[in-house]
Amino acid sequence: MTGPGASTPGADTPPAFHDPVEPPPDGVPWTVLRLLRWSTRYLAEKGVADGRLDVEHLLAHTLAMSRLDLYLHFERPLTAEELGAFKPLLLERAGRRPLQYILGSAAFRDLELAVDERVLIPRPETEELVEAVLARVREWGREGLTALDVGTGSGAIALALLTEGPFQRILAVDRSGDALEVARSNARELGLEVQASGRGVEFREGHLLDPVKPGERFDVVAANLPYVSEPEHEALEPEVRRWEPREALVAPEEGMALLRRLVEGAPTVLVPGGLLALEVGAGQAREVARMVDRTPELGAPVILRDLSRRDRIVLATREEAWD
Repeated sequence: MTGPGASTPGADTPPAFHDPVEPPPDGVPWTVLRLLRWSTRYLAEKGVADGRLDVEHLLAHTLAMSRLDLYLHFERPLTAEELGAFKPLLLERAGRRPLQYILGSAAFRDLELAVDERVLIPRPETEELVEAVLARVREWGREGLTALDVGTGSGAIALALLTEGPFQRILAVDRSGDALEVARSNARELGLEVQASGRGVEFREGHLLDPVKPGERFDVVAANLPYVSEPEHEALEPEVRRWEPREALVAPEEGMALLRRLVEGAPTVLVPGGLLALEVGAGQAREVARMVDRTPELGAPVILRDLSRRDRIVLATREEAWD
């Protein structure tokens, strides 16, 4: 098959990918299947992993159909307008811009959240953090709980907890005003801003626990804080290193500084018996557990593994007797 922008068939030179979706020289129309196959190869040349899946998402977005519909319409020819709309999206992905930023949204558990370069793209590991919190609070058998989401970013943790759990009020804080704009927009879109009844998510700008008012206490403190070291950041994939906000990824002291401060401060904002739940980097869980052990107001830590069998979540409970 002669690819769009390719060299003459039979030539020894590789295809030129500078103009990936111009009509083929022989005038054969670009069908869904032809474009899927060629674009997947194009992204592979650019070093994009799972290129077929990304192309399916981009093409489904362009054609306003589901990925399943693509498979039901393999022989459907694309119009010049549709090709023109698809081309810049494919080129953005070839430039290693993350798929979620191109589409402007990311799935997180049962939610569809708006995301852009002001916030991190929600990860499966953070979904597991939410699941760990929900499992614990369901054991309590109480309604009307409160939670604090530290470093909320897109609002993923706070919005998922309010949607799925027995929570009445959640305070979501972030030091980035830009990130809070995204989180507030997501809350509005989902109808999860604070209501007259007091139920909903409230947003405040500030670093770690600074936005918490004197006397405020929470049943749960959950956080996915920056935990990447400088050397680790340099080694990350281009999608992360070039595009996602560095301040939401990197922390001093080999990625441990913010985790340490939150562990030390959490007892001051937790109710007796309240839960501290942290997502941590691969290889950090045991050190964070030692931080918990060194904090007398917190009980014995529990380390949970993610779906890849890596220690990624640390849970701890504020001691009932501490005041």
